[in-house]
Amino acid sequence: MKVILAAVNSKYIHSNLAIRYLKNYTKDLNYECILQEYSINDRVERIVQNIMREKPDVVGLSCYIWNIEYVLRISKLLKLIDKNITILFGGPEVSYEEASYVKEDNCDYIIEGEGEETYREFIECLLNNRQIMDVKGLYFKNEGRSVYTGKRELMDINKIIFPYEKDEDLKNKIVYYEASRGCPFNCKYCLSSTIHGVRFLNLERVKNELKYFIDNKVKLVKFVDRTFNCNHTFAYSIWKFLIEEESETTFHFEISADLLTKDEIELLSKAPKNRFQFEVGVQSTNNQVLKNINRTANFEDIKEKVNELLKIKNIQQHLDLIAGLPEEDFDSFKKSFNDLHSIEPEEIQLGFLKLLKGSSMRAEADKWGMVYSPFPPYEILKTNHISYDELVKLKMVEEMVDRYYNSGNFNLSIKYLLSKFDKPFDLYYSLSQFYYLQGYFDRNISFVDYYKILIYYNESILNSDSFVLKEIIKYEFLYHTKKKWIPDFLNKTLDKEEEKILKRGILESDYISNNREINNIRFEKFYIDIMALIEEGNVYNKKTYIMFDDKNNLVKDVTSLIEL
Repeated sequence: MKVILAAVNSKYIHSNLAIRYLKNYTKDLNYECILQEYSINDRVERIVQNIMREKPDVVGLSCYIWNIEYVLRISKLLKLIDKNITILFGGPEVSYEEASYVKEDNCDYIIEGEGEETYREFIECLLNNRQIMDVKGLYFKNEGRSVYTGKRELMDINKIIFPYEKDEDLKNKIVYYEASRGCPFNCKYCLSSTIHGVRFLNLERVKNELKYFIDNKVKLVKFVDRTFNCNHTFAYSIWKFLIEEESETTFHFEISADLLTKDEIELLSKAPKNRFQFEVGVQSTNNQVLKNINRTANFEDIKEKVNELLKIKNIQQHLDLIAGLPEEDFDSFKKSFNDLHSIEPEEIQLGFLKLLKGSSMRAEADKWGMVYSPFPPYEILKTNHISYDELVKLKMVEEMVDRYYNSGNFNLSIKYLLSKFDKPFDLYYSLSQFYYLQGYFDRNISFVDYYKILIYYNESILNSDSFVLKEIIKYEFLYHTKKKWIPDFLNKTLDKEEEKILKRGILESDYISNNREINNIRFEKFYIDIMALIEEGNVYNKKTYIMFDDKNNLVKDVTSLIEL
């Protein structure tokens, strides 16, 4: 018997945990199991062709909000081509309202919830011609009726098999890993709230498996644990292990910042730069809104711990907000955004409430006047407290935050523009309206154009002179692009004689050891003190000469070489 387990991921660089778990949990059984991974950018026809080329008996498809429409099309085409292929669905998108998928002939079987043990027994039944009805956690159609075999108890998580193979090439992938299942909290918008309790893998096992990623030089490992630091001993031990390892891998964790202890922060201060990324779900800074969604965290506690981590300057932090939560109006969301922005984390993620199947938030939709899309990902359209038009405005703000704040390419220019506004939200909102009126949202904008638009915005909307802004943008452009040329809307002010003097001065210094290394160095003249701006945030009109060392990614004030 040949089975294909297929996943349609949201991006090419993602890896799918689910199908790997299923294959490895049954690798001792006498059947052929093939994994196929695609992305939502692949053509459905290509996916179907690849599947049919293998002539499978069974096709298992992993279902999520981002791929369910693709999966349904794939399933339909497979059945039209060969009605004898058995189609199996699994995943969070079909683990609720399962009967509807079976009744409408979208598939033959659905695995509810955790899949490893159900899948194993399902395959054993097919191999040994046993009764499917004996397999708990399955939905299927029998004589026109939907049949449910009954709920399966949660498995011992330590029975799962490590999902990745020894020879698997993961260097260019974002690799997902879980050290625990479940969540101690009960947030109404999250499916983890439907399963109570947290189950942890054996600690030594986790360390051994993480060593696999380190040895294989995986670039980024994302833990899918819902609240990684809910168990102090467990989190501390893993962080300590990863800090002490020689590694090029970055590890990403979703944490509750308010749970961080003094010991943990002291330990994290020893982490090499870029070893860890933390995602902190703030969602709102309005305590009443948090109460409405069963979140117990207080923003002031979160802020205190996030600020402590920012001081050690070695961990990237992503802070999340969700628009459309019950009783959060436009002004309340603005305040939440300004509260988060005041912390100045590396990223601020603006999300929009999704009323997932099975979540208690969906069950309470009428209570809060929530209207949401009936199509995946079931995103909020309006509530009793925020209108559709207001949510659209927040979506435009989200784009500005993502392009100008989260990219990290415009930090100095955005800080300069922020000084012209009372609150951070006002800048991003104003800039988003400018983008909308100019039609920029409907065009392909180049990296250079993002800078050019800021200057146009400053002059046409803020009615400000752009002398200082252009100097700042010139620096950011040279730093982030490593180009030797400068766009026409900026002024290259360094003349050839000055460049000769600077090169000669660097060659005569101890900074570089040979003539070849000068090719990695660029110079430019500025009419503001760039280094003072970076270090102090102040603008001083002062002629300065800056050296960009591309090899070492360093910036140095070399004005003294001209003054000698």
